[in-house]
Amino acid sequence: DPINTSVFFKIKLEDPYQYTNFNGETHEIKETIETEIELTGNAKGRCGGTLARPASVECALSVLEMEVEQINKGKYKHYMQKEIHEQPESLTTTMRGRLIRGGACKSKTVLLGGLKDHLKTIRRSRRIVFVGCGTSYNAALASRPIVEELSGVPVTMEVANDLVDRQGPIYREDTAVFVSQSGETADTLQALDYALENGALCVGITNTVGSALARKTHCGEHINAGCEIGVASTKASNWHFASTSQIVVMAMLALAVGGDMTSNEASREAIIDGLLDLPSKVKEVLKLDEEMKDLAELLINEQSLLVFGRGYNYATALEGALKVKEVALMHSEGILAGEMKHGPLALVDHKLPIVVIVTRDACFSYKQQSVIQQLHARKGRLIVMCTKGDSASVSVGGSCRVIEFPYVEDCLEPVLITMKSLQALQLLAYHLTVLGGHNVDQPRNLAKSVTTQ
Repeated sequence: DPINTSVFFKIKLEDPYQYTNFNGETHEIKETIETEIELTGNAKGRCGGTLARPASVECALSVLEMEVEQINKGKYKHYMQKEIHEQPESLTTTMRGRLIRGGACKSKTVLLGGLKDHLKTIRRSRRIVFVGCGTSYNAALASRPIVEELSGVPVTMEVANDLVDRQGPIYREDTAVFVSQSGETADTLQALDYALENGALCVGITNTVGSALARKTHCGEHINAGCEIGVASTKASNWHFASTSQIVVMAMLALAVGGDMTSNEASREAIIDGLLDLPSKVKEVLKLDEEMKDLAELLINEQSLLVFGRGYNYATALEGALKVKEVALMHSEGILAGEMKHGPLALVDHKLPIVVIVTRDACFSYKQQSVIQQLHARKGRLIVMCTKGDSASVSVGGSCRVIEFPYVEDCLEPVLITMKSLQALQLLAYHLTVLGGHNVDQPRNLAKSVTTQ
C-alpha cells in the first residue's frame, strides 16, 4: 500500500558510499557500517529514506558431531594412511539407509531423500553434465559408464574452470551434477553460478554439510564419508580420499534415476547387492600394503611414472597419477591406453616405469593385451595390475611385474577392479612419499580446499 507503508532493508555500506533517496537527495556515508534503511510511503506516492542505527550481527553456532577417534591418527603414522584403511567403513556409512535389500516379496530399492522430488526432472533431461575438479572430476569420470547404462541419459564431462572460461553450452533441459569433497571449491562454485544463470537443474554431491555447494544447488546428496584430515583426497569418493564414496553415491544416483525402467530391474537388484557387499571386497586390497611398499622401494629413485588405463580404468589411471604427483612429488601421467600410439609410445624405453591396469571387461581379450605386447616390444619396464589368474596372459614371458587382485563374479566387477587398483595406487603413492621423506598429510604448495581461482 503506497499510502501508509514502512519497509526496512538491511544493507552494508562501505566507505566511500553515496546514498540517494527517492526525492533525489544525495547523502554521503563516510564509514563502513551495517544499517537499516526505512522507506516510507505517503499519500502523494513519494518515499523518503532514513538511516537507522547499525543492526546487530547474529552468529550461529554449529556443533560438530564426531568422536575424538575420528580426528586422531590412532595406530597409524599418518592421516593419509589412516584414511586409506578407513575406506571400507566410509563406504558402509555412505550407503547406510540408502540401499534397501527388501524382503522375499519386496524389490531392492534406493532411497535418496535429497533427490526424490527431482527424479522425474532428471529422467526427462536431455543430458547429465558432471562438473568437478581434480579427484572429484576423476570420480565422476569413473562413474560415467554406469550412470549412462542405468539411467539411459547421455552423460558429458566438464572440468569446472574450463566450462566457465569457454562459456560452454548449458541448457534449461540439462541436469548439471557438481561434485566437490569440500563443497567450497572456487572453480566449481563459479561453474555452479553459471549453470544456475542458464536455468539448468543443479545437483550437488559433497562431503560437507552446510557447504556453499550444498546451499546453492537445487538438490543433492551428502557423501557421508567422514572426516578427512590429509590434503590428498581419498575417502570422500573413496579413492582413498574422496573418490570411492563419490563413485558409490553417483552409482546410487544412477540406480535412482533408472528406477522406473522395468527392463533393468534384474540388473539393478544385482548392482544393489554388489554395492552392499563392496566394503568387504575393497578391504581385501589393503592386504597388498607390503607388496606396494616393496614396489615403492624399487621406484623411489625414478623421476617419472606413466599409468595406462582403458574404459573404467582410464579414470583410475588419472587419479593414481594425480596421487603420485600430489604427495610423492614425482612426475606421473595418466594416459588413455587407446591413445598410446598417438605420441606417448615415443617415451617408452627400458628405464621408464609404466603401470598398466588390465581388467576383465569388453577390452580385455584383445585391446588391453595388445597394449602390453606393444610396450613389451619397446622394452618397456612394465608393472601390470590385473585380476588373479590373468598373469599368464598379461605377462609376456614373465618379463613384467604383476600385481593381482582377487576375482569376484559380480556385475560390479569393472567398478570393483577400478576401486581396487585405485587403492593400490594410493598405497603406492603413500609409500613413495614416506620413503622420499616428504610430508604425507600436507603436500608442498597444496591446500585441502581450493578456495581461489
